[in-house]
Amino acid sequence: MKHNLSQGREIVAIPGPSIIPDRVLSAMHRAMPDIYEGDLTTVIDSVWAGLPEVVQTSGRVFVPIGNGHAAWEMALSNTLSRGDHVLVLNCGRFAAIWAEMAEFNGLNVEVMEAEEGFANEPSALEERLRADVNHEIAAVLTVHVDTATSVRNDVPALRKAIDAAGHPALFMVDCIASMGCERFEMDAWGIDVTIAASQKGMMTPPGLGLVWANEKALAAHESADLRTRYWDWTYRSEDGPYYLRFCGTPPVSHLFGLAEALAMMVEEGWEARWERHRVLADGVRAAVDAWSTPGGIGFIAQREDQRSDSVTSVTTGSIDAVELRRLCRQQMGVTLGLGIGSDESASFRIGHMGHVNAPAILGVLGSIETALTSMGAPLGSSGVQAATAALSQ
Repeated sequence: MKHNLSQGREIVAIPGPSIIPDRVLSAMHRAMPDIYEGDLTTVIDSVWAGLPEVVQTSGRVFVPIGNGHAAWEMALSNTLSRGDHVLVLNCGRFAAIWAEMAEFNGLNVEVMEAEEGFANEPSALEERLRADVNHEIAAVLTVHVDTATSVRNDVPALRKAIDAAGHPALFMVDCIASMGCERFEMDAWGIDVTIAASQKGMMTPPGLGLVWANEKALAAHESADLRTRYWDWTYRSEDGPYYLRFCGTPPVSHLFGLAEALAMMVEEGWEARWERHRVLADGVRAAVDAWSTPGGIGFIAQREDQRSDSVTSVTTGSIDAVELRRLCRQQMGVTLGLGIGSDESASFRIGHMGHVNAPAILGVLGSIETALTSMGAPLGSSGVQAATAALSQ
């Protein structure tokens, strides 16, 4: 590629932090206010009122200052006790990291691995829980979408497996990669604890964890002995002064930004938002499918119905993914997601989450195809043409 075409606004197509809308940036750009009364307290109340709708729950919400890992720890420490047995369903990488945190914090961890490139099997979960006749497993942990593999678990089916086994374990789901992008119905699907973060589909900079808890989780909280003062749900009670919700000084700018992001989501409508992500993801998937060749481009998530609508992980075979990402970034101003695995040169990721539209997606796909062509990479056919056809439907 002879010409540098990267001048202009960069397109960040990593699976988080995602593109921040100008409205959110403008809302955050303000001097520090009075933190005890006035606009900030109104914004905090609006955020607390809006967040339950995001996951379709009547449960309570907690907002720790931190990333998704902070939300993981808040969920574990508020519901479990040292030595409790937890079963972790892993379909890539991130549930396994959550498992490492649980083990470090004194929990007895068992990991059930899915076949590589596939979601966790509900039947295997049911079988394992039926074998736990003494109900020693206190919680089942999993992800909705694994950010590394882009595999999506069938969360309602996993819930049905727990119910079919007649098991009382808490069901905790990490939705960090999918929240605000894919349908998620916490109450209807029987989720006890839902975890997310601000920096992906929620369209706000990194810095806020999001945790929703239902009555069953709040009841478990009463006897949990992993509780610490900073994460403690009781201390962060809504019934006390508002600043206790954050265990101290609130994250002022993030709250104004999140309030604006929530307003944008409500304006778009949840069904429309989920459908937009599905359609744009169909365009990305059509492109990857068109590019695919033996030993070249392909999907990491093997089944069509298990592929995420917020991120697509792409294996590159003999094509150097590091060089591909370099060309896209330095020559065309498009930043692709790093492949997560033992070999960075073997895969990359396309984030299509949050504040994205058709021109952005087609621009990303066009840049990838241009870079692949300049590298002499084997391609089945034009991914851009396939994506255009998919979007036109």
